[in-house]
Amino acid sequence: MVNHPNRSNRAPGAVIPTPDEVLAARQAAGLTQTQAAELVHSKLRAWQCWEATPGTPEHRRMHPGLWELFLIKTAAVRASKTA
Repeated sequence: MVNHPNRSNRAPGAVIPTPDEVLAARQAAGLTQTQAAELVHSKLRAWQCWEATPGTPEHRRMHPGLWELFLIKTAAVRASKTA
C-alpha cells in the first residue's frame, strides 16, 4: 500500500496531526473522546489510538481526511455558538 496517505508517499499538502495536536483540538472544541469520535464517524478506540503517545503499541496516526473533517466540523460548531 505505497500510496496510502499514512505511508511515505502521502498526498502533497496532506497533514497528519501529532497526538498532541489531536488532543489540543479536541479539548479546544470542548468535546470528550467519545463525542469527537462520533463527529468524524469513528469509534472511541480509534480516537484513543490517535491521542496515544507515539512509540506505544496503541498509537496510530490519524488519516489526514479525518483530521480535516474534524477541524471543519468543530470550526462550524464554534462559529454557530458565537453567532
